[in-house]
Amino acid sequence: MDIKEQMAQIAAAAKKTSGVVARLGSSPKNAVLRKIADALEANTVLLISENNRDLQHSRATGIAGAMLERLTMTKASIHTMAAGVREVANLPDPVGEVGRMWRRPNGLLVGKMRIPLGVIAIIYEARPNVTVDAAALCFKAGNAVILRGGSEAINSNMAMGKIIGSVLEEEGIPADSIQVITTTDRQAIYELLQLEEYIDLVIPRGGEALIRAVVAQSKIPVIKHYKGVCHIYVDEDCDLSMALSIVMNAKTQRVGVCNALETLLVHRNIAAEFFALLAPPMRDAGVVIRGCSKTSEFIADAQMATEADWYEEYLALILAVRVVESIDEAIAHIEKYGSLHTEAIITNSYQQAQKFLHEVNSSTVVVNASTRFSDGFELGLGAEIGISTSKLHAFGPMGLEELTTSKFIIYGNGQVRK
Repeated sequence: MDIKEQMAQIAAAAKKTSGVVARLGSSPKNAVLRKIADALEANTVLLISENNRDLQHSRATGIAGAMLERLTMTKASIHTMAAGVREVANLPDPVGEVGRMWRRPNGLLVGKMRIPLGVIAIIYEARPNVTVDAAALCFKAGNAVILRGGSEAINSNMAMGKIIGSVLEEEGIPADSIQVITTTDRQAIYELLQLEEYIDLVIPRGGEALIRAVVAQSKIPVIKHYKGVCHIYVDEDCDLSMALSIVMNAKTQRVGVCNALETLLVHRNIAAEFFALLAPPMRDAGVVIRGCSKTSEFIADAQMATEADWYEEYLALILAVRVVESIDEAIAHIEKYGSLHTEAIITNSYQQAQKFLHEVNSSTVVVNASTRFSDGFELGLGAEIGISTSKLHAFGPMGLEELTTSKFIIYGNGQVRK
């Protein structure tokens, strides 16, 4: 069987079982998820062993540090994955929920009910945790899912897929409802993206090149997240100690993720005082500052930023810095150079905070907290399937509700249209 036939068979099986998953009640779904969480933790030694095989291969092929960090599984990270699955199990089930109903003049009672999307294909790079997060969220939302991870994590993903499949079979649920593709042949991605008769939605997670390639090739609707050029604006009326703590966390706590800070905007009136606080710990953390001409007035060793720096998602210990004259200039900068991911303002002013919240149209807008909170687990979604920076069909971290759609339901008592 060639790759095209394999992918068609996988997708057809997912389509066939999607109806089974869609009809499952909350209790059996939650029971399965809790058993998956237990099974993951029970197989910690196996998972770390398989992950080490991936790490050894990746190091031999020269994969970069940030990618290697995303690939690594530890006892703690496996526990975190299992905790995320349990949290998904504890969340309210959106399937079958009727949001509101209204009565028409002719007596018809109209409402909208949440239903699963159907079959979702997830295409992702070196993040083994996506295998578990995506499986749990899609299953709880009543969808079948096809998971195609990167070749660098193939052993980790296959091991988790077998564990999940065993739990499904033990519970009498078709294992085809959660499938991990075991081939590393890139042709498999292209063939999947042509199967619009079986697959309802594609969600790519990874670098910009991967996502643009998926969008270009897919016949199926795609949720896009090209990159995370996240900004923090430090207002003239702010707690400088708070601002320092937030900026350091957003930039240095974990640099290789999409919600890390990439561009810092600082009001001119507090620039001297704030940069005096910020420069030493940034230097100690190994962060290279690339600033505008005004920035160099306050940070002597700052490199001169180019136009390209304002668009850049570094995913590294590099920070673009710009001094602005007003909140309006900060908002204009974000509108021009941002990627609709996550932006934050540090301010003591309620008016400035509200202006920022209303005028910045990114998927997540934060007041007085780190951009690192733009994450499904941190926001109470249990986990996330990804972060959408396209406004259709979802915007921002995608949890259970974003993995459903809605249908109209109508109650009548004999009405006919005239």
